[in-house]
Amino acid sequence: MDTELIIAARQVRPNAYAPYSGYHVGAALRTNDGRIFTGCNVENTSYGLTICAERGAAVAAVAAGAQVFTAVAIVTDSGGTPCGACLQVLAEFAPPTPETIVVFLANESNGTVRRTTLAALFPEAFALRQAAPAPAQTQPPRTIG
Repeated sequence: MDTELIIAARQVRPNAYAPYSGYHVGAALRTNDGRIFTGCNVENTSYGLTICAERGAAVAAVAAGAQVFTAVAIVTDSGGTPCGACLQVLAEFAPPTPETIVVFLANESNGTVRRTTLAALFPEAFALRQAAPAPAQTQPPRTIG
């Protein structure tokens, strides 16, 4: 268990702005160079504009130059899992094998922590295939007029 990561998520959770749902979330992620970045959920009256804790932490990490995540801890009252959008964002910054991103789900109501992986929670993340290179031009461009 990554106690340091869970503590960081627990410490940022009270900063959550959740006047509509009352569901406070704290997240902390570890990058491949060992740095920790945190985030909390920030709700908006227009729900679609709400920022989840996990995405907040990811944005902070990327803004600081980190682009490979190795672990994330999420602290809630229920031990809930990240939403699909957050899982997709985490997958974007996963090492080549998503099994290596460890996910800790801390339940503040009963004190339990569940350990899982990004691959277990999100086995088929969307990924664009690298586009094939454009074919070489064999004829000169036509001129119009």
